[in-house]
Amino acid sequence: QVQLVESGGGLVQPGGSLRLSCQASGFIFSMYRMSWYRQALGKERELVAFESTTGGNTKYVDSVKGRFTISRDNAENTVFLQMNSLKPEDTAVYFCSVFKGDRYWGQGTQVIVSS
Repeated sequence: QVQLVESGGGLVQPGGSLRLSCQASGFIFSMYRMSWYRQALGKERELVAFESTTGGNTKYVDSVKGRFTISRDNAENTVFLQMNSLKPEDTAVYFCSVFKGDRYWGQGTQVIVSS
């Protein structure tokens, strides 16, 4: 079955960086587009970034453009989200996701940006 396990979240000061990872299993990773979403307290879940199976086509929500980078390692079945110049408004639970007939989610990893 599809499993997605995120890691790398934590507490960081404004302006800092974090790198999130998502280890995938249960499907042929290289054949599926991977996405990162986030959900802040009291808000709806939003799409942050996604990329093509080869990593050659990426899209970002406007609020993170120029600061976040999505990438993948197909040999390791892992997708990453490098987050730089973090702001308090980036505070949220971050989820990786894949659509394989149905949308699958990891358990999420908490990111808190605060001084």
